[in-house]
Amino acid sequence: MAHEEIKSCCADAYSRDVVALLLGDSYHPGGTALTRRLADHLALAPGLRVLDVASGRGTTALLLADSYRVRADGVDYAPANTALAQGAAQAAGLADRTAFTTGDAEHLPYQDEVFDAVVCECALCTFPDKARAAAEFARVLKPGGRLGLTDVTADPDRLPPELSGLTARIACIADARPLQAYAEILAAAGLRTRVTERHDQAMLRMIDQIQARLDLLRITAPARLADAGVDLDAAPAVLDAARAAVTAGLLGYTLLTAVKTPMAAADLPAGT
Repeated sequence: MAHEEIKSCCADAYSRDVVALLLGDSYHPGGTALTRRLADHLALAPGLRVLDVASGRGTTALLLADSYRVRADGVDYAPANTALAQGAAQAAGLADRTAFTTGDAEHLPYQDEVFDAVVCECALCTFPDKARAAAEFARVLKPGGRLGLTDVTADPDRLPPELSGLTARIACIADARPLQAYAEILAAAGLRTRVTERHDQAMLRMIDQIQARLDLLRITAPARLADAGVDLDAAPAVLDAARAAVTAGLLGYTLLTAVKTPMAAADLPAGT
């Protein structure tokens, strides 16, 4: 499947209401508690400008604008999510400190070196061109700016068949990488990793939450699940395989921060 088709499928899936029913307000393990931990690691302070990449319905950007008093921009591939985030900002009285834009993480619609920090939660693993996305993170960061990620880690060569393919990619599993691979991708873009933390238990809790909500919706709203394209026959096997993979250490969830480092002279374009 072409890169643009993958992005469209992921964006369409995460803009559907059924995803909110299954995942809750935060579409990632650890929820807002882990977002706050990430923000604290980034030393966010009032007046800083922060970009949330793959901002979804605006949960993270609105939390940062409200609790940390930053200017928060959000960019998401799905126009439906952008509209919902804008509406949520208005309802929360945060429209003056937030802005939401439809755009591609691999081609961010912002000028160079405008953000003090970039955050991206449970999304880099879904981007087809991770190196390009990392380069874009670095491009829009000011020198010394900080990147904060929370994301799925995986040993892709050892994952079972249930955790491959488009469905697993949308579920943030199929194209996830080991932590060291993420660090290497970021380093190639001039982003030096500073902090890493494992939060595998948060992933297990999310799997259990999805299972419980799926079981409830199977009884109360099976047509809604079917209309959203949820394969009720395949879902239990995927969840069981994901749970087993986390327990075996093949799948996990990690918090990572990095800093934009000055380019070495050898890396500068000719004539500079």
